Amino acid sequence: MPTNPRTGPIERTTGRTWDQWLAFMDSIGAADLDHRAIALQVYEELGDGFEQRGWWTQSVTVAYEQHIGRRVPGQRPDGTSQTSVSRSTPLAMTELMERWRAFADGDAPVQEVVGGAELKVSGTDRRITWRTRATDGSVVVVTSEPKRNGTASLVVGQMGLPTPEANEEARERWASIVERFLAGVVPGR
Repeated sequence: MPTNPRTGPIERTTGRTWDQWLAFMDSIGAADLDHRAIALQVYEELGDGFEQRGWWTQSVTVAYEQHIGRRVPGQRPDGTSQTSVSRSTPLAMTELMERWRAFADGDAPVQEVVGGAELKVSGTDRRITWRTRATDGSVVVVTSEPKRNGTASLVVGQMGLPTPEANEEARERWASIVERFLAGVVPGR
């Protein structure tokens, strides 16, 4: 079985080898549990004080589900697919989202995907999120997330895609859109 690209970062961040995580999963009978039940056990195992505990809980759980063949990469628990594209920028979190909103409002390829659907923007000091429905019924979420050095990352995700093929098409489309966006807002890109 090919190595899952998720396992290297999981090992580095959690301080456990993938084999140790597999032993843990065997000890809790994870093969017979649903996604939520596995995630709850992993969350508890990671313990309090673990930075980005929820995110790493999902990473470990999804990697395990892929390992046992319950999911293919990009597949959600409901059988639909999701994709994401992430890029670091030199912009601060608020400025990045302001520029994304202006770009997305006037960009024909973005508007082709979202078709003028209702847009919701919400934020905290940890992230700002731009969310809407795509014309195919899937959900598009764009997040501006701060980094420790005062800059921010742009993460574009599309969830609820019906097939792995639609997922790959969406990933390619968003990668192209994000590169065009960054070329317009980041000098020298």
